Amino acid sequence: MSWGTELWDQFDNLEKHTQWGIDVLEKYIKFVKERTEIELSYAKQLRNLSKKYQPKKNSKEEEEYRYTSTRAFLATLNEMNDYAGQHEVISENMTSLITGELTRYVQELKQERKSHFHDGRKAQQHIETCWKQLEASKRRFERDCKEADRAQQYFEKMDADINVTKADVEKARQQAQLRHQMAEDSKAEYSSTLQKFNSEQHDHYYTHIPNIFQKIQEMEERRIVRIGESMKTFAEVDRQVIPIIGKCLDEITKAAESIDHKNDSQLVIEAFKSGFEPPGDIDFEDFTQPMKRTVSESSLSNSRGDGKSEPKFGGKSKGKLWPFIKKNKLSLKLGAGPEDFSNLPPEQRRKKLQQKVDELNKDIQKEMDQRDALTKMKDVYIKNPQMGDPASVDHRLAELGQNIEKLRIEVQKFEGWLAEVEGRLPMRTEQARRQSGLYEAQNSSAVNSCAQDRESSPDGSYTEEQSQETEMKVPATDFDDEFDDEEPLPTIGTCKALYTFEGQNEGTISVAEGEMLYVIEEDKGDGWTRIRRNEDEEGYVPTSYVEVYLDKNAKGAMTYI
Repeated sequence: MSWGTELWDQFDNLEKHTQWGIDVLEKYIKFVKERTEIELSYAKQLRNLSKKYQPKKNSKEEEEYRYTSTRAFLATLNEMNDYAGQHEVISENMTSLITGELTRYVQELKQERKSHFHDGRKAQQHIETCWKQLEASKRRFERDCKEADRAQQYFEKMDADINVTKADVEKARQQAQLRHQMAEDSKAEYSSTLQKFNSEQHDHYYTHIPNIFQKIQEMEERRIVRIGESMKTFAEVDRQVIPIIGKCLDEITKAAESIDHKNDSQLVIEAFKSGFEPPGDIDFEDFTQPMKRTVSESSLSNSRGDGKSEPKFGGKSKGKLWPFIKKNKLSLKLGAGPEDFSNLPPEQRRKKLQQKVDELNKDIQKEMDQRDALTKMKDVYIKNPQMGDPASVDHRLAELGQNIEKLRIEVQKFEGWLAEVEGRLPMRTEQARRQSGLYEAQNSSAVNSCAQDRESSPDGSYTEEQSQETEMKVPATDFDDEFDDEEPLPTIGTCKALYTFEGQNEGTISVAEGEMLYVIEEDKGDGWTRIRRNEDEEGYVPTSYVEVYLDKNAKGAMTYI
């Protein structure tokens, strides 16, 4: 089966067919290219979808991902991101292995096809030229034969005519002979040209054209094989990513199986448990007898804890069935509550305080790491002065020291509140109160009265209810009594402020850098030194902020040592 023998006369049809084959190949390349674009678009949409539903940092959504169901959803989003990556791999592989390779092959194929058909046309032009030469030789032979016949007839006519001279007859005879010779020469040339043409035609149809058509057939068969291999590659590219896609789906299934409904239910309890007891039964009030009506001791108004003053109701009592009434419009909103989270129920307040302590400890560790790094840098500068000035980091070290001290004060403050909530510190001492910064609450009786009149609601917030019949008293603190009764302490030395300290908490005192002050109480291991500026101004400053000069003989006079 050869195109050269079977299709020797179908040059034009073969030219059209091979062009159609190239068009089919280019159409397949366009199909694969559009498939890669679809894969990239699909991957992009999957990534955008995964990103869209990812929890936002520092938002309420991030807190929701502690539940197993939402964690499983987050795992699904991450796996979908990997799933999208596999579709990008499909696009890349199809582009490199199919589109790129076939595009180069099409260019080569066009050049090869052009060369083969150029040779075919050249062969056709050659055989057509030979045919024209044969036709010209034939016509010339035919013309010479006719001329020879006419010359012979003229000679015979002249020879038979008695009136013609002998010279004219001889001339006609010579002309007839010449024409016969020319006819013979034309005959010989025509015979030679015919033999040559037959040889050329045989070579054309049995050698040149079959060879050219055979090359065209091989070219077309290679094109067919190549497009088949590309289709196999098309399927193989998809097949290669199936295991990874299957792994992504397995991980999604695994995440779904990890959902624990019991655990999620327990997390709901931990998240919203207020720590209060349900309100007890309400006593029957008999209005037939003159009596003072009061709210039952088991009601919520008295279940807030011991040691708090009980409201006195002179008129009608107002039952506090907070689970069944709407919250007051003055309910404290999230983020607008006091620093100690006292607006939250006990359990929620404990969690918030613990979270705050953990955050502050992380900040302290970060500042300490920076300080350690700068200290090492300063040591290097001291050992190798050419690398830098050791004094250039002193200011930054001082700032870090101040930041660490402030953060430690904050930690102690929140730990004190946390200890109160957990019941570890039933009565706050002077030192603990000083470190926790609660003095501002003692100077504001309005805040105390509002805090004692708070009322809890089911969702953990507090509502405030004003009652004209309620009489509240602000209890005096032990700290106030200590300062009112104690006598001024004698000075035991002096100190110089190394840094400026802003004493913003009650019990502390502000100092300026370089200021000289009296020392009236040494550091007892808590990081604080008690100082005095004059008879009316005294308080605590961080020990690391001052340089102390103790003088055992000093009895009240400032002495610079």
